Amino acid sequence: MEHLGALTLIPTLVVLVLAIYTKRSIEALIAGSVVGILMISPSDPIGLLRDKSIAVVTDEDVAWVILVCGLMGSLIALLIKTGAATAFTNSLTHLIKGKKSALFVTWILGLFLFVDDYLNSLAVGSAMRKVTDHYKTSREMLSYVVDSTAAPISVLIPISTWAVFFGALLEDNGLAANGQGVWVYIQSIPYMLYAWIAAIIVPLVIWGKIPLFGAMKKAEMRAEQTGVCVPPGAEHIELANQSITEKPGVKANLWQFVLPMVALVAFTWHYDIDLLKGIYVTLALTVILIVIQRTLTAHEAFDTIIDGFKTMIEPLAVLVAAFLLKEVNDGLGLTQYIIESLQPYMTAQILPLAIFLTMGLVSFATGSNWGVFVIILPIVAALGNSLNADMALVIGATLSASTFGSHACFYSDATVLTAQASGCTPFQHAYTQLPYALIAAAITSLGYILLML
Repeated sequence: MEHLGALTLIPTLVVLVLAIYTKRSIEALIAGSVVGILMISPSDPIGLLRDKSIAVVTDEDVAWVILVCGLMGSLIALLIKTGAATAFTNSLTHLIKGKKSALFVTWILGLFLFVDDYLNSLAVGSAMRKVTDHYKTSREMLSYVVDSTAAPISVLIPISTWAVFFGALLEDNGLAANGQGVWVYIQSIPYMLYAWIAAIIVPLVIWGKIPLFGAMKKAEMRAEQTGVCVPPGAEHIELANQSITEKPGVKANLWQFVLPMVALVAFTWHYDIDLLKGIYVTLALTVILIVIQRTLTAHEAFDTIIDGFKTMIEPLAVLVAAFLLKEVNDGLGLTQYIIESLQPYMTAQILPLAIFLTMGLVSFATGSNWGVFVIILPIVAALGNSLNADMALVIGATLSASTFGSHACFYSDATVLTAQASGCTPFQHAYTQLPYALIAAAITSLGYILLML
């Protein structure tokens, strides 16, 4: 793939600078994409914009994300409308005695919903907002705890969408025999250092062993001293989340929340870790149950499904803009440029560290943690084989880099969805979380250095 050298970095730099300046994601993503389009096709930018936009919205993976996220919004809306979410919150209130235990329960819930990071972020964030608000916890802190038990936990437990996806990639690239992709993935789990460390740091932050600092400390002081849990500038997200209200007079119980969640995990697992199939079946069964119990009429149930889908429009718009930026960066050859620039300096000993740092940077810059690795993994496989490197360690470093990108980038899918579910903007979430992600990245880098010895 051809590239423009260091100039390929310009669109991503535009996005980062504008995001920091405006503290908003979608405008920065669109501006960066437009700059990249002008670089690729200065004579016909509108034509290329049309082609790239159509390529994004007709892409199978993008369609999957839109359906999964929209229908998760629908399921959550049903749980709110029927009072099931309130019943779940009330049940937790009897168990939780303070702010730290509320955040710790949030972390524990994230450990159990390991099957998919989207499911984890949306379900846990939505379920715990009222609980953590009660104890004057900032939405930024809530989103950090939720996000740190989403992708990291889904990576580490090999019966998740991550394991299935990357297991297939390992087979496709000759790193595992047919049918052995997940087994090779499992062998690499001990070396997925970033995922381990990011998840372990969370309870240390909750219990004060790692202190609050920077933007997160300010956010927590705001919530504790003023009771303002929703950060300024995120009011529109909170309004969207509160647009679905409980039907007056409903009498839901805890099982009306627990059963759909258990069903979603079970059916997703049954359908070979396909979350979209799991949501289809769970949503259908939930509607049938609601109508049979006369909690809602059929018309009310389907109106709620549509309203719930609508609450996901803004995060989906950000994700589509991020996919557009990825298309533009692919056209500019960004990934290829970074790899070619660093490839001459790689040896078998430093390869895991180099992969983590380089691929983590690429994943952070592009906002892609799956798509970019379809491009990168063949190169990683060729490098590892040519240098006779430990492939389990190399694969672990690659997954660590992917997890870091998902965790740290302010316009990655995980960041956007966690922010929406928790009730803050993607930038506010990423900005307050970034120091802790960098701590985990630094410890991970040290770990790979020690493994080199």
